[in-house]
Amino acid sequence: MSTVFNFTFVPWFRSVAPYMHKFRHQTFVVGITGEAIAAGKLQSIVQDLAMIQAMGVHIVLVHGFRPQVNEQLRLKGHVPQYANGVRITDSVALDCAQEAAGQLRYEIEAAFSQGLPNTPMAGARVRVISGNFLTARPVGIVDGIDFQHTGLVRKVDVEGIRRALDSEAMVLLSPFGFSPTGEAFNLNMEEVATRVAGELKAHKLIFLTEVPGVPVDPLRPPSEDNPIDTEIPLATARRMLAQLPPPEKPTDAGFYLQHCVCACEHGVERSHILPFSVDGALLLEIYVHDGIGTMVIDEKLEELREATIDDVASIIQLIEPFEKDGTLVKRDRTEIEQDIANYTVIEHDGVIFGCAALHMYPEAETAEMAAVTVSPKSQGTGDGEKLLKRIEQRARAAGARTLFVLTTRTMHWFIKRGFEPVSPDWLPQARKDKYNWNRKSQVLVKQL
Repeated sequence: MSTVFNFTFVPWFRSVAPYMHKFRHQTFVVGITGEAIAAGKLQSIVQDLAMIQAMGVHIVLVHGFRPQVNEQLRLKGHVPQYANGVRITDSVALDCAQEAAGQLRYEIEAAFSQGLPNTPMAGARVRVISGNFLTARPVGIVDGIDFQHTGLVRKVDVEGIRRALDSEAMVLLSPFGFSPTGEAFNLNMEEVATRVAGELKAHKLIFLTEVPGVPVDPLRPPSEDNPIDTEIPLATARRMLAQLPPPEKPTDAGFYLQHCVCACEHGVERSHILPFSVDGALLLEIYVHDGIGTMVIDEKLEELREATIDDVASIIQLIEPFEKDGTLVKRDRTEIEQDIANYTVIEHDGVIFGCAALHMYPEAETAEMAAVTVSPKSQGTGDGEKLLKRIEQRARAAGARTLFVLTTRTMHWFIKRGFEPVSPDWLPQARKDKYNWNRKSQVLVKQL
């Protein structure tokens, strides 16, 4: 039994190590919905956050309290009031919000203080610092509606938060802010987390939510036939939001997406939407290659884009050395020109450093990733990963359920990224007819 365990644990731990090195000393802002706490997920989330911090990540934790405030209002016989998805905070609702915030901060701090033996918190010493890091202003009267004590973030005490993080403490923020005159305002957790992440220039903004992510077709809820989109470039996310109706409920497709877009536009490299219903969602998204939720990524369009006819000469120059040494199959200029719309390229400072082509086989609901090339000058910088992700996005959007590659020398790179070897007989008939049996390329397939 121990031998089996070793064979599973050791490769897994080694696969996680690069992410440990990468994220050490980085800053993550994590927004937890009040629904996650109401669902009893606080203990497991706290344990995962403690482990992430133990691996050198600076964490700012922002909690929500929508259901807790509504429950307090119900107990007082008061009906929650909203307009355009924003809570109208009258004096009763403000009292309820203050009570809910105080109770949740107590519960969260108590959870981080546990050090029970035989639990993930054993030996952990997590100092939690909270305070008046946020200055707020009133929403005011909008379209004739007075939002009363509902506020917006006016200013973030960036230096204060950074000093706390540098002291190896975790910063805990409630969705509450105070005006310079001492007036309290009820804030939106998502806006607080987004604003803080942008001001800190955090490396990640992560929302633990009641939704699994953004569906591939955001106008339809996620299902087995319409799974979530695991990675969305910022430009694509903007287009999605433009097509969606203004979100009002957290379950609306654009609700968390709008905050992810805003964060990326203000300097956050990656923004994530994760389901709190999945145990260990934070660990799976951060330390496993494919993750489980939706990630919005701030990719500059000039770096990763679809090819044009003007790129043909650069693509030929890039792939020619790999054709000569037998890594790639020879392609003539006419073939590349005809297929240029199928190519994705990575460009740095006007020079193309990588390319890949996508060939669809719709009758078999599959697609081929071909001519995958990264310049030796940029190998190891993640360009191959970016190309693979973009080709996966294009294939998925075109209706493919699987993606396959043919390779003679890079099998391990693809296997590490979720591909599995299959027999050439697996290939769709149209591709099988062109398979070069003398070359004996390995066929690898990945489920999309």
